Amino acid sequence: MRKRLPSAFTGTDLGDWLRARGIDTLVVTGYMTHNCNDTTIKHAFDAGLQVEFLMDASGSVPYANRAGTASAEEIHRVFAVVAQSRYAAVLTTAEWIACVREGRLPERDTIHGSHQRALASGQPA
Repeated sequence: MRKRLPSAFTGTDLGDWLRARGIDTLVVTGYMTHNCNDTTIKHAFDAGLQVEFLMDASGSVPYANRAGTASAEEIHRVFAVVAQSRYAAVLTTAEWIACVREGRLPERDTIHGSHQRALASGQPA
């Protein structure tokens, strides 16, 4: 079955395939962070899966349009920060391998905790 939309779940049997095998965690990599990865991460989260996003095995492209401009690095970084705030554990490939080898879960966060740390660090509200 060919994937035609951003989410790896929409129009595919991925969700059924994972459930049939008792898989409860999805690791997301590839292009593009702000498109297919973000949509798949949120779809998986909404489906009750644990999600792990390998930020050094993913990337974005720059944009310029009526809304403004953003570099590929800015887009990738901001989407990773937002994902870590609730939807996924965001880590490097090396960190992920260490977690697997050591049998430990990667660090997850909450919207509230992420927001409170931003305020405490002096970030504007």
